[in-house]
Amino acid sequence: METPGSQSSLHRANLERVVRAVRLAGSLTQAEIARTTGLSAATVSNIVRELKEGGTVEVTPTSAGGRRARSVSLSGDAGIVIGVDFGHTHLRVAIGNLAHQVLAEESEPLDVDASSTQGFDRAEQLVSRLIEATGVDRTKIAGVGLGVPGPIDVESGTLGSTAILPGWTGTKPAEELHGRLGVPVHVDNDANLGALGEMVWGSGRGVRDLAYIKVASGVGAGLVINGKIYRGPGGTAGEIGHITLDESGPVCRCGNRGCLETFAAARYVLPLLQSSHGTDLTMEGVVRLARDGDPGCRRVIADVGRHIGSGVANLCNLLNPSRVVLGGDLAEAGELVLGPIRESVGRYAIPSAARQLSVLPGALGGRAEVLGALALALSEMGDSTLLDGTAVGALQAATPAFT
Repeated sequence: METPGSQSSLHRANLERVVRAVRLAGSLTQAEIARTTGLSAATVSNIVRELKEGGTVEVTPTSAGGRRARSVSLSGDAGIVIGVDFGHTHLRVAIGNLAHQVLAEESEPLDVDASSTQGFDRAEQLVSRLIEATGVDRTKIAGVGLGVPGPIDVESGTLGSTAILPGWTGTKPAEELHGRLGVPVHVDNDANLGALGEMVWGSGRGVRDLAYIKVASGVGAGLVINGKIYRGPGGTAGEIGHITLDESGPVCRCGNRGCLETFAAARYVLPLLQSSHGTDLTMEGVVRLARDGDPGCRRVIADVGRHIGSGVANLCNLLNPSRVVLGGDLAEAGELVLGPIRESVGRYAIPSAARQLSVLPGALGGRAEVLGALALALSEMGDSTLLDGTAVGALQAATPAFT
């Protein structure tokens, strides 16, 4: 038994600290590990050697700043994580390893009127199909990240009111999927997962404070503060779509008038173009036509951008993020929407906050949420399990405690 404060206890804590840093980042050089953990270079070198001998990490040659270095990542066969993303019209599943490598990914249409039972049946089948296709060992599943388009109560895990999947309100998604797969399941809303995905793999890399704005059937924001997702005590932080822009505006699904969502979400924007472009138009189609020069679609995209920019300006004044990443189909419009967003930010935000802000399109497109689900599973898994399941764990168990 390890005694708190003993040499073996300190060593164990340092092992877990290094594993955690590598797990969250995907890969780091030994110098980066030292900076991240606060451990000395010599200590990091010894720990990396021990972890490599135990099969927990892999070390490959790389370069940093023009110098030779060694990149450290978790072993590809140390375990796997699964990401599941339920959207307005899709189900997407991905399987990745602990080295942040995506092994398989697939999506299929989802009927928004389907019951939660039907949705989880489909998810279970798709997960099984990908596991079989990749040949991974089910016993190596470390956890599942699950994304849903609605607020999750932090304490109960219950899905709150959602107009996107109305038949799911009041369900407990993590509990349901855990019962089917028999592994730990961690759930969050789609905007938070989009923020995680972009922070780990996309346009938010290297940034500690950012907002990911997703514009689709609704408008939501995933907030990252000091490198961590901020959910608020009730799990509803980031509901930027319900900032009031016009008290006399259209009635929103939340019951208020003139919310940002009523000026930017697809369900309110598409009818503006139906008389001239037909009823089959999608947001993806609007963006494509706008890029091809259609004047009506370009005007609508610009107006949406200015409205979103008003909401982003409020975020700047309150939280002062250094970066805003725009996700969803709208991000494909590029400067047609980003320019008007920046224009509104410059007009309504505090000048110092506006100067420090960069507004970028998401780099991951429709994959942001499912990759964020993988990142959620990676961030929530424990490091002790990794160490105890390897030769390092056996070595630690056999090492007598020093008092």
